[in-house]
Amino acid sequence: MSKVHVKKGDTVAIISGDEAGKQGKVLFVLSKSGRAVIEGLNLVKRHTKKSQKDQKGGIVEKEAPLPLSKLRVVTEAEKKTAKKKSAKAE
Repeated sequence: MSKVHVKKGDTVAIISGDEAGKQGKVLFVLSKSGRAVIEGLNLVKRHTKKSQKDQKGGIVEKEAPLPLSKLRVVTEAEKKTAKKKSAKAE
C-alpha cells in the first residue's frame, strides 16, 4: 500500500476524463484499490429491484469511484480565484 495524497473532506479537481476540470469534495477513499468517491461527480445509474429495504426500486444515480491518479488537491488560493471568477461571470 502506498501513501494516498487525498483524504476525506479534501476539495479535489479532476485532471482527465469526462469530468475533467470539475471540482468536488472527497466523500471517502478506497486506499487498497487506489480510488476515491467525489461528491456529485462520476455519476452512474444502477437498476435496483424492489425489496423489503427499498420499497420503490427503479433506476438510482450514485457516485462511482475515480482513480487517485486522475485527482489533484485544490489549494486555498485556487479556491479563492475560482470564487472571484464565478462572481465576475454573474
